[in-house]
Amino acid sequence: MKLRQCVFVCRDLESSREELCDILGIEVAYRDPGVAKWGLVNVVCPIGHDFLEIVTPEQPGTSAGRYIERRKGDGGYMVIIQVPDAKAERARVTGLGVRAVAQKDLPEYNYTHFHPSDTSGVLLSLDTTFAPPGVDSKLWWPPAEKDWLKHARSDVTNGLAGVEIQAEDPDKAAAHWSKLLNRPAQDDIIRLDDDGEIRFTPIVDGRGPGVSAYDVKVVDRHRVLAAARKRGRDRGPAQVEVCGCRINLV
Repeated sequence: MKLRQCVFVCRDLESSREELCDILGIEVAYRDPGVAKWGLVNVVCPIGHDFLEIVTPEQPGTSAGRYIERRKGDGGYMVIIQVPDAKAERARVTGLGVRAVAQKDLPEYNYTHFHPSDTSGVLLSLDTTFAPPGVDSKLWWPPAEKDWLKHARSDVTNGLAGVEIQAEDPDKAAAHWSKLLNRPAQDDIIRLDDDGEIRFTPIVDGRGPGVSAYDVKVVDRHRVLAAARKRGRDRGPAQVEVCGCRINLV
């Protein structure tokens, strides 16, 4: 069970893309035409062998647009966790009374998206991939298409390390997510594979429940902070802000 992709939602895709790529030293690998069915446009950017995505509503009445309104602006939106058996996880999680809002079973890829109202204000997706013969399963990630590795950079940042979720009752949210992921929570932190974590904190910014920060693995901290400083996006010696969301450099 690994943190594989984190998603921002914003009003202006291209300005947010330019800011994200400049500050974190990454580049776009894919623009998925398939998100149009949800009234969205997007970009997917490798960060090491993990991924950051930005989605933007392209028409009125989208769930992403309502999320922006509810949380008073751009911010963290969705967390995608790679699991061994997404179908089994779907059955288990919906059996807890959590609503599935989207699901797909393809030969190379299974996923389920769960309703944010049932997951502490976060759009959670549990995904499984099936690599073709001869393809490294660790590098097979259909949401970024086949050529994403050509765009993967690791000189400035090189992976995802965690998600911070703010909640009215962090203890209760952590206990709930512990059931969702079938993993123990200790001190309001759920440990994932590859040293990833999901932690729960009180709401301090008045924006309601949801993602408050993503943690990224940093290689060149000076480069990240310098780029953020030029844009007025540095927030401390180990933190920047992108797309209305804090990014912790770990």
